Amino acid sequence: MNNKNLIYIGGPTGVGKTAIAIHIAKNLSAEIVSCDSRQFYKEMSIGTAVPSNEEINLVKHHFIQDRSIKNPLNVGTYQKESISKINKILENNKYVILVGGSGLYANSVLFGIDKFPKVNNSTIRKLNNIYVNGGIKILQKELKIRDYESYKSIDINNHRRLIRVLSVCVETNLKYSSFLGKTKEVRKFNHQIYIISDDRNIIYNKINKRVDRMIKNGLENEAESLYKDNNSIVFETVGYKEWVSYWNGLNSKTKTIDEIKKNTRRYAKRQLTWFKKYDEALWLKPNGAANKILNNYK
Repeated sequence: MNNKNLIYIGGPTGVGKTAIAIHIAKNLSAEIVSCDSRQFYKEMSIGTAVPSNEEINLVKHHFIQDRSIKNPLNVGTYQKESISKINKILENNKYVILVGGSGLYANSVLFGIDKFPKVNNSTIRKLNNIYVNGGIKILQKELKIRDYESYKSIDINNHRRLIRVLSVCVETNLKYSSFLGKTKEVRKFNHQIYIISDDRNIIYNKINKRVDRMIKNGLENEAESLYKDNNSIVFETVGYKEWVSYWNGLNSKTKTIDEIKKNTRRYAKRQLTWFKKYDEALWLKPNGAANKILNNYK
């Protein structure tokens, strides 16, 4: 019987996953593997809410600010690196904790990477031309018609992501979402999924307060220091991309902060839509979640 276990702690941004994961890891003498796709990068600290130095010193963490934005980590490479790391950790440990809200990255560890049909470059060029000449709303409307499930769950304001998803729909005449969840790769460990969530107004209130803390801690300066690199990883990320309009004189600072809050709330909503597809998951409210999870491993 396989007694190696990966415990996945998922949930929307700002709900308190980090503290819960650390509490569980300490009690199980486990290490933490992050699947937050923006916490990988050492240049992005304030806007990605990485664990504090104190938290990192409590438990050994992996994939936290261990690389530069100049060498972005795609989901395929992440899967290879993280599975290798997890298997190595489990050679001497019974448990490993996976934590983070980036659904595709979590999925790559839990189930593998979904296989999509090859898309012709001409289709991508055509959609990109529509975006350049007609704006993003045309593409958003098209995706809403072709694949409402994807429309609800992806970042429809990220034009690259939107074009990628829509290109599959156009090329195959099938929904992009119909290709999700088909791959089931064999793992050397069991996994259990716990989704931390709460009433929507509580989540949104936490998000608003966290954004205010980020602003106070210097989010604008962090974003501005990265602007010269014009790196898509950074400026496709909520909390960073909104500053561009402010710097260009198109939005006030107050409006910019409101946009960050609004876009973060939208991101949390998309995350919740994604997690609902995990039929095996146990959903828990933050208060008492760590102890409830630990009770399953006594």
